[in-house]
Amino acid sequence: MELFILYWIAVVGLFIVGIITMIVKASKSEPIKTGLKMVIASVILFVIGAGACALMLSNLGGMH
Repeated sequence: MELFILYWIAVVGLFIVGIITMIVKASKSEPIKTGLKMVIASVILFVIGAGACALMLSNLGGMH
């Protein structure tokens, strides 16, 4: 259970850092490529994590 919490904290942290990086670099007229990569990675991790949670929760009902 703790691993799932750490996973979601990492995903949210990566997303927030990516957004902040994009805002800061855009305000300085620098390329925002690194921030964009972080946001894309966090979205991919979110989709994978949500799918894994849905799969595990759907299997819980079949254990009766």
